[in-house]
Amino acid sequence: MHSTIRKLPLDTNTRHHAHDFHQIVITLCGTARFEIEGLGGHLDAYAGCIVPANHEHYYSGNSDNHQLIMDLPPEAPALCGDHHELAALFDAPRFFSLDNALQHYMAFLQSEVGVSALAGGDTLRHDRLAVAFLGALMSRLGPGTLQLSGRLQLAPIQRYIDSHLAEPLCVADLASLACLSEAHFSTRFRRQTGLSPWQYVRRRRLDTAHRMIRQSALPLTDIALQTGFSSQSTLSHAFRRFFGVSPRTLRYRAHTPASHDGIAGKTLQTPLKF
Repeated sequence: MHSTIRKLPLDTNTRHHAHDFHQIVITLCGTARFEIEGLGGHLDAYAGCIVPANHEHYYSGNSDNHQLIMDLPPEAPALCGDHHELAALFDAPRFFSLDNALQHYMAFLQSEVGVSALAGGDTLRHDRLAVAFLGALMSRLGPGTLQLSGRLQLAPIQRYIDSHLAEPLCVADLASLACLSEAHFSTRFRRQTGLSPWQYVRRRRLDTAHRMIRQSALPLTDIALQTGFSSQSTLSHAFRRFFGVSPRTLRYRAHTPASHDGIAGKTLQTPLKF
């Protein structure tokens, strides 16, 4: 399969889906809103987000928006062979802004995509365009450009996460607490904890939801909103993937004294020690 690059507006109504290919979305004009399995971000012009394959995401745009979208199957030439290292960009969702050089490349890329639509026949054109962009993006976001030293003070970061679970948390918010760039912070956090910031935030959301489902009678919709999920269905999807059981089933078993299947008393994953 090959990469494809297209330009289109997002619906003003919130939509959601997941797909088996990676995706990069860049706002060219207007604004857009993305939430990728609990990680939220607002996109202005020349800001973008990375959506790894099989990550459910919610999205919407304002009434006058245009997005440039790259669809990148894991087996596409842009991510395989000599370019396999570029696949590391999709280890986790993230948000980014384009500097002046990449904004100029966006103009060139749009022109080339228009030419390829008229010419046809060159199935690798979009992959070649994607490789140039991904390489430039990797040089700005990737760990190879970072100087790693010292240890992060993680206790205030954990307190901030726990007190803002109901809000759309961005990695940039956490990086600012450590007075680091988003890329530098993400790499140091992963090295120190074994998890990306997004993975840790998602785990805190799900562990908190698990506890609330077992210990409270709150409606699942309220629990979803209080733990940072945009809807009950988003929580249910992530919860089932992480714990192997739906929230409704967990609640039923937790509140049924005769249940002895072990799910109600399931021990949560050991929390990180800060």
